[in-house]
Amino acid sequence: MDTLQAIVIAIVEGLTEFLPISSTAHMGFVAHLMGMNGNDEYLKMYQVSIQFGAILAVVVAYWKKFFYFKNFNFYIKLAIAVIPALVLGKLFDDKIEAVLGNQIAITITLIVGGIILLFVDNLFKKPIVTEEEQITKKSALFIGFFQCLAMMPGTSRSAASIIGGMALGLSRKVAAEFSFFLAVPTMLAVTLYSVLLKTWGEGTPNATKGYEMIIANKENLTNFFLGNIIAFVVALIAIKSFIALLNKFGFKMWGWYRIVIGIVLLVLFILGIIQ
Repeated sequence: MDTLQAIVIAIVEGLTEFLPISSTAHMGFVAHLMGMNGNDEYLKMYQVSIQFGAILAVVVAYWKKFFYFKNFNFYIKLAIAVIPALVLGKLFDDKIEAVLGNQIAITITLIVGGIILLFVDNLFKKPIVTEEEQITKKSALFIGFFQCLAMMPGTSRSAASIIGGMALGLSRKVAAEFSFFLAVPTMLAVTLYSVLLKTWGEGTPNATKGYEMIIANKENLTNFFLGNIIAFVVALIAIKSFIALLNKFGFKMWGWYRIVIGIVLLVLFILGIIQ
């Protein structure tokens, strides 16, 4: 991976991480179009590690929420909601990694998710929770389980947790913001695990830890820091824009986007135009 490729992927991550369109799918497709090997261990690790920049954007955008320590219930709810992802993520880690290189499976998931988004606004028209403080610990746990649906690459963590929240009576805005908040402990845990603990390419002669790949050479180290900085800046812009668009247009536009992009990519894969 050269620096230009790293920059492009980081921009895609920042733009798509908090949108209901699957950042994993978009990073994978863009990498594929740039001629990169989707099964390359460093590429897969890089795509996960630059999520750290994106989650910092949430902390900065909602700093009053994250640093208002008197609201202890807020932290408890996030801790409860992240438990399902930590447990199931560890159990299915190998299976998730195996799917990351399967672009056709991810494309199909992208289309199916798009079809679901077309009906979300009509299914949940009467929210009863209009403030984060009204979210119960039980609801937080259920949203955490909904978030786990995104373990299938192409689903979208944002879409899964927002829809889960709306199914429990949260308004679109509250569901989206809680999804952002939940992303912080979830993606922080995933990033730290991927960089510090996970052995990439386990069982092969080239098995290595994430941090070992990062510090292996100057280019990898530069790309890692540059990627996180770019993902942070772009995500900071995308977060506020998404809330405004969601309030105005709902989910249907994102559903059609996923379907159209997914069909185009699927046709290109089937015809062999892209491998």
